[in-house]
Amino acid sequence: MSMFAIVVIAVVVVIVAAILFIGFGRRGGERGLKRRFGPEYGRTLAHHNGNAKAAEQELSERVRQYGSLKEQRLPPEAREQYVAQWARIQEQFVESPHKAVAEADVLLARLAEDRGFPGREQFDEQLTALSVHHADHVLGYRDMHTAVRGRSSTEEMREAMVEARGLFSALADEQAADSGRHRTQSPGDHGQAPTTHGPHQAKGSGT
Repeated sequence: MSMFAIVVIAVVVVIVAAILFIGFGRRGGERGLKRRFGPEYGRTLAHHNGNAKAAEQELSERVRQYGSLKEQRLPPEAREQYVAQWARIQEQFVESPHKAVAEADVLLARLAEDRGFPGREQFDEQLTALSVHHADHVLGYRDMHTAVRGRSSTEEMREAMVEARGLFSALADEQAADSGRHRTQSPGDHGQAPTTHGPHQAKGSGT
């Protein structure tokens, strides 16, 4: 075999190896982002019209910006206050759905801020940071925030608030503030989920 043929073969082998390396790296990065962001990965992919590269770039940038963010410890007395306020808001939902959702939206934003996330005046930035650390729960928060500013039905507001309760529990849970302790009762277990049923059933859209 001539020297030229050997060089050509070597170059081809290097190119194929590089392609395989890049391909495996891309798939590995994609799997990592899917595991980290869960449903948020699919939402971001849809936002970019199925462009996986653009979606992964956005999610990778989120991790770069907020991956090192350290959640602040929530003092026990502050946690108790938040849990009591959330329970009160849930009870209020039956009589005034829109008011309850609006108050829950403000309460959740303030709780996130107290845990060290961007301030509630910067909702998009706060939500982006939360998606890096609590990706499984940000959908409800986003929907609740949208419901406050739109003309959602009572049922849509109820569903958004139920979903947002997952983020509230994650942020207010003592385990989130101190991972070395065993899980205690979740704030989501206090009180019942908002419901439109009962002797004072809400009517209309609640707007």
